[in-house]
Amino acid sequence: MTHSSQGRIIHGPECVAEGAQWLAAKDPVMQHILAQTGPLPLRRGPQGFGALLDAILGQQVSVACARALWSRLEAAGLTQAQSVAATTEEDLRALGLSRQKARYAKALAEAQIDYAALSVSPDAHVIATLTAVTGIGQWTAEIYAMFALGRADVFASGDLALQEAVRLAYGLPNRPAPKGLAAMAQRWSPWRGVAARALWSYYALAKAREGIR
Repeated sequence: MTHSSQGRIIHGPECVAEGAQWLAAKDPVMQHILAQTGPLPLRRGPQGFGALLDAILGQQVSVACARALWSRLEAAGLTQAQSVAATTEEDLRALGLSRQKARYAKALAEAQIDYAALSVSPDAHVIATLTAVTGIGQWTAEIYAMFALGRADVFASGDLALQEAVRLAYGLPNRPAPKGLAAMAQRWSPWRGVAARALWSYYALAKAREGIR
């Protein structure tokens, strides 16, 4: 576990396990959830331009469609910021990107983000930097911080599965709104990212058990 200006970093399964142990001791409902889910997934991925471009490609399409788009960009040599910045939106659209996604891809490439600096920046700065780019919303920025950068205390309160998992686990009459869920998640700090993993795992179990769609 690393501590610096960017806070706790989740490097491996032992970090996730440490967070889960803390949550179980802190919150009886989390203890109940974790007893059902078992060990939580690490869910770490690559960081940098490619990870965010992949997130843009995956917006509002199936996983298969997103993979196909990525494969076309890869074949065309358009998965690096420099190459995407040097091409046109028309070229991107010819590869199957929608007008909106072509614009977002260009905006990301031209944003000139210093990904190395971002990786050691405080969570709030990461989110602010990414959401300033056209096409990257709060959810995408938070997911990048959690899984590309391993931030242990970031929580995507706008995620519908997290909202539904909290409704089920805590016996709420309705899904909490993002603002309400963000406030609720304060109780899980400094391990909100692990709480999110627990809730996603719990949601998957509940969906399988109750047929939630």
